[in-house]
Amino acid sequence: MTHIETFTAGKFNSCQYRKPRELKTIFNNWSKVRITDKEVYKLIQLALIPNKEVLQNIQRGREGELSTYFLNTCNRAYEYALGNETQQLETTRGTLFGAYNGVTGYFQNVRSYKDREAKLKSLLLGGTGQARTQAAFNLCTAYASKGADAFLLN
Repeated sequence: MTHIETFTAGKFNSCQYRKPRELKTIFNNWSKVRITDKEVYKLIQLALIPNKEVLQNIQRGREGELSTYFLNTCNRAYEYALGNETQQLETTRGTLFGAYNGVTGYFQNVRSYKDREAKLKSLLLGGTGQARTQAAFNLCTAYASKGADAFLLN
């Protein structure tokens, strides 16, 4: 089993409609796509947007109007994405795969849940974790083909 296969085994939940072989190919490609720290933060912000109001504030450049809760969540996910030991590997450090793994890792390893059932619901049964990791997957897919232009908000 390759590093990518092992590392992503728990990540299929956000892309259940894809076949494991297809995901392996996607993740291997993403591990070769470079992304800056600033772009990682932007990807995290966009993936974690909870509602239309936050999206509008980001679109209008009104970062000061974002809630402390949202900013803290983004910062914790960003810290995980850049600082966790799994993020220091050749396939994750400074790569699009690492950015995606930073979002999924936040929900699996950093975020607090009331209990194991709440975590399961969030990650696998249509909850917030699954929705946000799917958003990250979609953003990464767009970034792989368009670069930072994928983050332009109209």
